[in-house]
Amino acid sequence: MIDKNIDKKTIVILFSGAGSNLDAIVKNLHNQDVLVLAAITNNPDAKGIKIAQDHGIAVEIVDSKRHKKREEFDRILVDKIKSYNPDLVVLAGFMRILTPIFTEQIRAINLHPSLLPRHKGLNAIKKSFDDEYSNGGVTVHWVSSCLDGGEIILQESVEKKGLSFDEYYNKIREVEKAVLINSIKKVFGGLNE
Repeated sequence: MIDKNIDKKTIVILFSGAGSNLDAIVKNLHNQDVLVLAAITNNPDAKGIKIAQDHGIAVEIVDSKRHKKREEFDRILVDKIKSYNPDLVVLAGFMRILTPIFTEQIRAINLHPSLLPRHKGLNAIKKSFDDEYSNGGVTVHWVSSCLDGGEIILQESVEKKGLSFDEYYNKIREVEKAVLINSIKKVFGGLNE
């Protein structure tokens, strides 16, 4: 286990896939004002595992397919997180609906690729692109027992006009990294900005 440096805030990152947001956090915050204690994934094949390992960050795998009940998975996940005792947990592309076992015990923020409260849940980028609004965007919010319903920390809008879906998708993915990093800084009181 990593010894906490009292000058740094500590986080654990949860992810499920490629780990591009994990990578952005590590490159912009890790070993600066923030210490990433661990990266935890529910997907043993997640490409983000290598990103964490390449940066010397502990990786934990809690395979969600091995647990029939969400509550069972969440109990194990909460125990893993608590073993690191982070100041904050960051859901960065973590594709799980969490139960109160998690939401009532863990202080966490979540990145969501729409302007909440629009388009909660899956396929938010596609739904946002296809809706009647001229813009979509990205939200970081506190995790609560209500799916994508916690208090909003930061949002950033992305105009859709003139963009193909692929261009819009790529713009959302680009914007979400900055919004996530800025949200972590905001939660921690600005961090030496």
